Amino acid sequence: MTQNQTQNVAELDHALNQMILNGQILEAFDRYYGEDVVMAEPAGIHTGKDVNRKREEEFVGSVAQFHGAEVSAHAAGEDVTFSEWSMDITFQDGTRKTLEQVAVRRWRGGLVVHERFYYDTAG
Repeated sequence: MTQNQTQNVAELDHALNQMILNGQILEAFDRYYGEDVVMAEPAGIHTGKDVNRKREEEFVGSVAQFHGAEVSAHAAGEDVTFSEWSMDITFQDGTRKTLEQVAVRRWRGGLVVHERFYYDTAG
């Protein structure tokens, strides 16, 4: 992979992260995720854009108030990007939480085809 290809993946990842930070979670998903995307997290692995779009809709619907988010670290390599996230959210049940996670995205053809989330499941 050339430096230019890595830079393009980094630019795509940055644009995706900016949309999420601006509250455009579903729009970002529609734009940047492939039809065959696999999303993996401690709770399980989910395959396909339709399945994962529904999960994103459920997450967005569970949020009563979004207080803010930040990406504190990020990196790009050969068709893979990493970002460390912190989000301050109040859910519909009134619970306010700070969620912290690392997202590892694998890219193909300008789209995310695999995303793995690492986070503490104890909280």
